[in-house]
Amino acid sequence: MFKCMQEFFHAWSGMRQFDSLDLGEKDVVFYAEDNASWVHFEPIIKALLEKHDQGFCYLTSSIEDPILNSTDKRIKAYFIGNGMLRTALFSSLKAGVVIMTMPDLDNYYIKRSKVHSVHYAYVFHNMASTHMVFRSGAYDHYDTIFCVGPHHENEIREAEKLYDLPKKNLVKHGNSRLDSVILEASKRGKESLPSEKGKKRVLIAPSYGKNSLLEVCGIKLIHVLLGAGYSVTARPHPLTTRHNKALISEIIEKYGNDPDFSIETNVASQASLQSSHLIISDYSGAAFEFAFGLGRPALFIDVPRKVNNLKYEELKCEPFEVFIRSEIGAVVSPDDLKKIPEFVESLVLSQKSFDEKIKTLRSQNIFNVGVSGIAGAEAIIQCLNRVNAEQAKGE
Repeated sequence: MFKCMQEFFHAWSGMRQFDSLDLGEKDVVFYAEDNASWVHFEPIIKALLEKHDQGFCYLTSSIEDPILNSTDKRIKAYFIGNGMLRTALFSSLKAGVVIMTMPDLDNYYIKRSKVHSVHYAYVFHNMASTHMVFRSGAYDHYDTIFCVGPHHENEIREAEKLYDLPKKNLVKHGNSRLDSVILEASKRGKESLPSEKGKKRVLIAPSYGKNSLLEVCGIKLIHVLLGAGYSVTARPHPLTTRHNKALISEIIEKYGNDPDFSIETNVASQASLQSSHLIISDYSGAAFEFAFGLGRPALFIDVPRKVNNLKYEELKCEPFEVFIRSEIGAVVSPDDLKKIPEFVESLVLSQKSFDEKIKTLRSQNIFNVGVSGIAGAEAIIQCLNRVNAEQAKGE
């Protein structure tokens, strides 16, 4: 109770401090739902500071967000909590451009400002399509969308035509997390390559939900992999760790003492990603980061699709997370788990030829590989210039 009260007053103080700023000090505002948002904002922020010397405000719902301790005077960071104070702040927000990774703006608690003409920009936190995994209308109330690749452009334009929506400003952005995986691999050099000697390392990185591979067949999959002599790391989705503690406890109870098994709950870490020969997933974005970032194959368990929009088939666009799976690896039925070791051996053996294929696929499907931060920062400056020009016109 005392901790909750402390956080409430901390959020109240943060909101008051932010509200007291002049409008010119709130030209650019980032909002982070949690610590994980930083991964997607960092390259953009770095480019904003280094190439444009553009200061900004950073609102965060995580009291442990490291940016709250920043000493850079160009960064004004405030904790605003995630309850009614946050709701009130957003409904009366006065700012220029607001950048978020949270879909469903104006559909639930987080509303567009009722008192000021704010320009809202959305940054994707994964490469998945817009219309199946996400709810209907998840992006309808954003002004600018930072697209990962051509699939986002196509889907959003098709949705605008189909549902008679206002035309959005679409930015060829890319994916910050992918860029960070590529950068980390280049820093590690040969150290990032998994050893050709000893046991092959397999990373299980599923999505979240009742149909995720961890919930459908995770325990059996781990059993098959360990039985085949592989070193296995399970990296549950953070929401699985939070909401299905019984499953996590069962996995730890069964395999926690096995020296060839480990469980990784810090999804911001790239340790297991960088050191694994192969990733096994369902529809998780981690598999695409692994394949496109490291040039290594992925194996997908064909569990039921993660559908949060029952109308997604109205858009005649096959979801990226569906069609790309067979291009970057192989797809296996959950009824055929005994065949998994055969697929692991075959895919790892095809590593060299796969590496060339993935570079072509990456250039075709992802914008600005390696430089998405620069593209994102430039887009923010352009949005800000547009906002300032419109305000000057209205004066």
